[in-house]
Amino acid sequence: SGSTKGIIKLDYNLSDKHKMAFVYNFLNASQEKPAHPTAIKSRGPNFNTLQFENTGYKMNNNIQSFLVEMNSDFSDEISNKLQMGYTHFDDFRDPKSKPAPSINIFKGGNNYIVAGHEPFSINNQLDQKVFQISDNVNVLLDKHDLTIGFNFEKFMFKNSFNLLSYGFDFAGQVNIDNDVYTDFSGNTTDYNYIDNTTGDFNPVAFKQFLIDYYGPAFANAQSQYDNLNQAGAGEDGGWRLSELNVGQIAGYIQDEWSMTDDFKLTLGVRLDKPMYFNTSDLIKKYLDTDNGASRDETAVYFNPNTSKDVKLISSNLPTDKMIVSPRLGFNWDAKGDRTLQVRGGTGIFTGRLPFVWLGNQVSGADDGFFQIVDEDFQWPRVWKSSLGVDNKFENGLVASFDVAYTKDIVAPHVQNWNLKNPSNNLVGVDKRPIYDGTDKLQFQPWGAPKDAFVFTNSDQGYAFNTTFKVEKAFENKLYTSLAYNFMEAKSVNSIEAEITGDAFAFNPNLGDANEAVLSHSKYGDRHRVIGVVSKKWEYGNDKWATTFSTFFEYAKGGRFSYTYAGDINNDGSAQNNDLIYIPTESQIASMNFSGAGQGDDWNDYIEQDEYLSANRGKYAERYGALSPWRSKFDIKIMQDYKVSDKNKIQFSIDILNAGNMINSDWGVVQAPRSISPISVTVDDATRIPTYTFDGTVKETFAYDTSLLSRWQMQFGLRYIF
Repeated sequence: SGSTKGIIKLDYNLSDKHKMAFVYNFLNASQEKPAHPTAIKSRGPNFNTLQFENTGYKMNNNIQSFLVEMNSDFSDEISNKLQMGYTHFDDFRDPKSKPAPSINIFKGGNNYIVAGHEPFSINNQLDQKVFQISDNVNVLLDKHDLTIGFNFEKFMFKNSFNLLSYGFDFAGQVNIDNDVYTDFSGNTTDYNYIDNTTGDFNPVAFKQFLIDYYGPAFANAQSQYDNLNQAGAGEDGGWRLSELNVGQIAGYIQDEWSMTDDFKLTLGVRLDKPMYFNTSDLIKKYLDTDNGASRDETAVYFNPNTSKDVKLISSNLPTDKMIVSPRLGFNWDAKGDRTLQVRGGTGIFTGRLPFVWLGNQVSGADDGFFQIVDEDFQWPRVWKSSLGVDNKFENGLVASFDVAYTKDIVAPHVQNWNLKNPSNNLVGVDKRPIYDGTDKLQFQPWGAPKDAFVFTNSDQGYAFNTTFKVEKAFENKLYTSLAYNFMEAKSVNSIEAEITGDAFAFNPNLGDANEAVLSHSKYGDRHRVIGVVSKKWEYGNDKWATTFSTFFEYAKGGRFSYTYAGDINNDGSAQNNDLIYIPTESQIASMNFSGAGQGDDWNDYIEQDEYLSANRGKYAERYGALSPWRSKFDIKIMQDYKVSDKNKIQFSIDILNAGNMINSDWGVVQAPRSISPISVTVDDATRIPTYTFDGTVKETFAYDTSLLSRWQMQFGLRYIF
């Protein structure tokens, strides 16, 4: 891993009123990364999953950026800033494995061993070109400061993503609990790598099983690579290549109105229009190649939002209607001396659609399902309001209080439109809705459901944020601050995936997987305390200066969901996304476990867990559980030497998580050993679940061994002139 980056800037004064600047940036960087940690269930490396090094890859990022800026003062009242830019992003992966299948060995419904090729890194290349132009006119009037402008952005993507190569679909998963091998013809072989009487594991027999299971894919992988590489990207018989051109154009006007010397009101409105250019034609171009996904556009699916049957057409794009975003803000100097200020505002804010979702619509990740954005989908939009107060006391102490509320107007949510509403219920203490075969509309020739993952909208999410802060700058160049933040955030889908199908599968649910259920958001800390202390000493006739600073954090967050290892609601998800039912002690006695003593072990595990024990007799909430409090402090030391009035040499030392350097028990982060501690299978005929719990797991949390729990040190040297 490493990076080389630089910037070159040239300023040129065309005249007293017109100035031009040219800026060039470049970055050549790479980073070693393990296999994707969550796709195809949790892949580790963690407390339960061993991940071989060859499953990783190197991520390469090469960026070149050009910007031209013109600043003009036409008069004392009118000025203008024009910017034009072009950026080229060249991102590609270097897998650590030679062409080979991806190996996933399961135990108890979870990944146990992960090896082989990283499935998402097979000739994975993303070429992005971005053109942008903006112009802002500023007009100064008596009590008004007007800004009028526009912005245009165009994004041009070429993405090669080849998940199915190297026999990935053939050599997908091995269950170490089941020693029977079934080939494509339906012939079964019992390898007896698990003794049916003693349960002992036979590694020699298991090795032969793996050879038979993965052997054909290994034998064909290199020839597949050679043939695909020879044909080229985007050509028949070659690598997949999806292309799309998207962007937006926006116009806006803002007025900062100084109503009095102490009160300023800001009014504004912004208009945004999504643009999709020739993307529909590019989708048709992709589908015309023999490596494009096979789409049956005559198939009928089910829209759970309207309860109507629909047909899905890949070349139909979401709405591009104009979006209007009005805003209002104010700042009031209550005493007229800047010691007490009240500020706030309210308005609508629009964000761009993550264009990777449209990229999925072009290519999909598998021939077996649609990945599509609903034609009625609107770009994310929120209504945000805030209020803040700053008060400066006579002793120089400044106290601030801020509160903000954000409400989703339209937020993204993913559904599977191959699923109708679940028509059955589980039998036993857990009676959640479950799907049967008739609840799935379309099937592949080999019997697997032909799913349709659709990005649609929801309006239920919100976030409440409040912060209290005190700070003081002393005359002896000592600065201190202390702040506390509380956040309550809820959503219907905390999207954490680039692939549309994964965005559906990663969203924990209860029964009806398409229902938009408001629950905790995965992101952000619920409680957070942060502090800063900084002191500067100057000496040696002011030629020398030493600055010592520390930043500390004490926070509680790390939300997670308790889900089953297994597909208890039969929605077809392979990502363990079904929220568990937390039984009472008496209910455990009536549950069906796969082995003796597992019910007692499961009861003991529930009792030692703060969240589970407090919610017995209930279903777990999506992201309802919190990790323990965490803390750390960082140290920064800077040594300055003044060469002259305008020249200075600066040496710096940064120690991140410095407490961990002093004591290995400090600054460590605790994480759940498994978010799917109990596995489940369901009998199709009786709808009765059978549970499996590993009694060797006694505690919920263990210490994270990543860099989050380790100290780091870095050095810096600068010459400032």
